Amino acid sequence: MAIAPDATVHPTSIIEEGAIIGSQCVIGPFCVIGPEVVLGERVHLFSHVVVAGLTEIGDETRVWPFASIGHQPQDLKFSGERTRIRIGKRNMIRESTSINPGTAGGSGITILGDDNLMMLGTHVGHDCNLGNRIVLANNAAIAGHCVLEDNVIVGGQSGVHQFVHIGQGAMIGAVSMVTKDVIPYGSVVGNRGSLAGLNITGLKRRGVERARLHALRAAYQAIFVDGTGTLHERARRTADDHPDNALVQQITGFILSEHARSVATP
Repeated sequence: MAIAPDATVHPTSIIEEGAIIGSQCVIGPFCVIGPEVVLGERVHLFSHVVVAGLTEIGDETRVWPFASIGHQPQDLKFSGERTRIRIGKRNMIRESTSINPGTAGGSGITILGDDNLMMLGTHVGHDCNLGNRIVLANNAAIAGHCVLEDNVIVGGQSGVHQFVHIGQGAMIGAVSMVTKDVIPYGSVVGNRGSLAGLNITGLKRRGVERARLHALRAAYQAIFVDGTGTLHERARRTADDHPDNALVQQITGFILSEHARSVATP
């Protein structure tokens, strides 16, 4: 066990031999930290947090009460293999959130990037790969093997089916069930959610200028509304029509890449 001399550990918490606790960490009451856990600097576990397994938590991440990180994944095929969780910096992991490690049948690791907000009661399943600045609203659940790119927002009470890939900047409306891949900057809503347009609000918040938004709307129209031919044919034509628009190229590239699941459409 290696606890930095300037870390603060409440006397009711249990830190098992072998754990590494970084500088200026704060471990509140009744936390349990397993022997292979590594906490970076200035990590704050408020109280009643359990961190187990081969889990790394990055600097300045805060974890609220009753969160469970690193316990056995919810996969009946799991047979005790040594798999991991890697959590980045400055994340906010709110009350009763659960994050499961990877499995031998997947990538072997669950990854959470930087500056994410996991609201109350959220779940990140085994072998998921989540990017940066993601928001999972209350009680959203991400099943195993999913990929969420940067700046994705998942509304409260929503579920994302296993192996789904959600592109950068997409928004999932509240109480939605997502079973298909979502294009970058797409907006999906509904039970077995369908594509409902672009996440224009998110793009404006990122400072995307009006001309690029107009071109993106035109590209969306050509791919999903007015075009003829297959989805891939429409995406290829649209990519050729907008060679200098990085947002259009990102969406068309997403559609034309290989996916475990089909892409959501209107």
